[in-house]
Amino acid sequence: MKMIGRRIVCLGFVLAMLVQGVLVRTAFGQQSETPSRLRGEIERFAQDTGAFDRLWRSDLSAARMARLSELYDSELATLRGMNFDSLSREEQIDYILFKNDLEHEKHAMSQLKAQFAEMEPLIPFARTINDLEDARRRLEFADGAKSAAVLDGLAKQIAETQKAFEKDSAAKPKRTVAYRAARAVAGLRDTLKRWYTFYNGYDPKFTWWCESPYKAADEALDKYQKFVTTKLVGIAPDDKTTIIGDPIGREALIEELRFEMIPYTPEELVEIANKEFEWCIAELKKASREMGYGDDYMKAIEAVKKTYVEPGKQPELIRDFAREAIDYVKKNDLVTVPRVAEESWRMEMMTPERQLVAPFFLGGETILVSYPTDTMTQEQKMMSMRGNNPHFARAVTHHELIPGHHLQGFMTSRYKPYRRMFSTPFWMEGWALYWEFLLWDRGFDKTPEDKIGALFWRSHRAARIIFSLNFHLGKWTPEQCVDLLVNKVGHERENALAEVRRSFAGDYGPLYQMAYMMGGLQFYALHHDLVDSKKMTDRAFHDAILKEGPIPVEMVRATLTDAKLTRDYKPNWRYYDLGK
Repeated sequence: MKMIGRRIVCLGFVLAMLVQGVLVRTAFGQQSETPSRLRGEIERFAQDTGAFDRLWRSDLSAARMARLSELYDSELATLRGMNFDSLSREEQIDYILFKNDLEHEKHAMSQLKAQFAEMEPLIPFARTINDLEDARRRLEFADGAKSAAVLDGLAKQIAETQKAFEKDSAAKPKRTVAYRAARAVAGLRDTLKRWYTFYNGYDPKFTWWCESPYKAADEALDKYQKFVTTKLVGIAPDDKTTIIGDPIGREALIEELRFEMIPYTPEELVEIANKEFEWCIAELKKASREMGYGDDYMKAIEAVKKTYVEPGKQPELIRDFAREAIDYVKKNDLVTVPRVAEESWRMEMMTPERQLVAPFFLGGETILVSYPTDTMTQEQKMMSMRGNNPHFARAVTHHELIPGHHLQGFMTSRYKPYRRMFSTPFWMEGWALYWEFLLWDRGFDKTPEDKIGALFWRSHRAARIIFSLNFHLGKWTPEQCVDLLVNKVGHERENALAEVRRSFAGDYGPLYQMAYMMGGLQFYALHHDLVDSKKMTDRAFHDAILKEGPIPVEMVRATLTDAKLTRDYKPNWRYYDLGK
């Protein structure tokens, strides 16, 4: 089970100065002489939650839920006892961030409990398994004979649960709930194994009593998971390709948007994405005409896909693209690139297994290059090579390395590392995508082929908003999401399947895929307000952002513009004009 949330990475920041009447922060100066008094409280909370996550490894543990809920309430009470007006500006920012995070964690816990309640008819034995492990974690050691009786009853309960669903077809749950339950059963099986392994062989009486009933319970769990997967979900037990997903609904989307400080409705965000998508199509047609394909931009995209390099040459290509982007931002004084950051990034090849869910590049300090291996089928090889052609790869490289994710991660580890607890993809992915916007405006993409490559990704980011929000609103199926990427963006079908599978597998929060473009548009609007107006230089602006940390972009804006802050601060920045 995954709690709804957003954890990524963080950065830090420094001094303040007045620039043309607007309070802005300079970058790469000395650390503040009066660090935030909330830092210690935030760091202790992060350490405490980390300790409890390690203590209770099952999200469905009743002990875990109760103790974390107690911790959230305690920290919120501490914040309520503070005099907000007496805090420094930096402390007020930390206060708002911390309060927002705690309130979201409480909400996520209530959502987890609701999901558990929805699944409980399918896994009525979950509490028994979790209670065994929770007792062990409390150092209440098991009695062999009593444990054997529990395991015997557990095996029978699992078998009876399966028989009940086999007999009563009317009791069949929603497919999404069944899929969630199948994953929960796999987790419960691991939990039971951890509990049993602790005693087995070390306590002779325990092993004598429990070896046979444990095997029966484990086999019952395995059999039941396969039953739920095949009969209630409707896929093969080893199916890693079918996309199920678990839409969260409009109300939950609005709550997530509130947490991310995005003051738009889901419907407004889809409207913004459609406008951005239309802009991309218009620009794609311009580039297509330059290439001689008229307005049929899909033919132009097809021609660009055929420019792939021969096997073995992709690493050299990515190295050259990385150096090109680094040289460009340094030459144009766009952002500070520390020497160690420039020297320390690495490259590895992505495994064929990982390419099933990440058909393109992934990055940070290490860029993972996606390209076919000799183990793939001919069809898989061609899709990978076509989808990672030089013009598509050029924009992805600076997104992943410098000035994108690698530079972010480098700064995260050096400035205000305590703020990584508040990390958000709207800052992390938004920053990397924002550079695609900025470099486009500066003419970085000169040839029509390079423009096609850049626009492919830009339209892809808009499409992510359209398909992910429509899916979570219950309006679209995964198949419709795939069709949009194939028919309108120009993805290879296998790559589109991987993108949608990645979006809905449960490893990312429900807003993650929309965070790329929405975060990018936030930074883009802020750049217009502060740099185009000459209140800041490009370099000062970008360095300041990197030193503030991976926080909601609205709070970056509040910091850079000296916006008025209150204890119950609410997001209000309408960064995109819908023209209404």
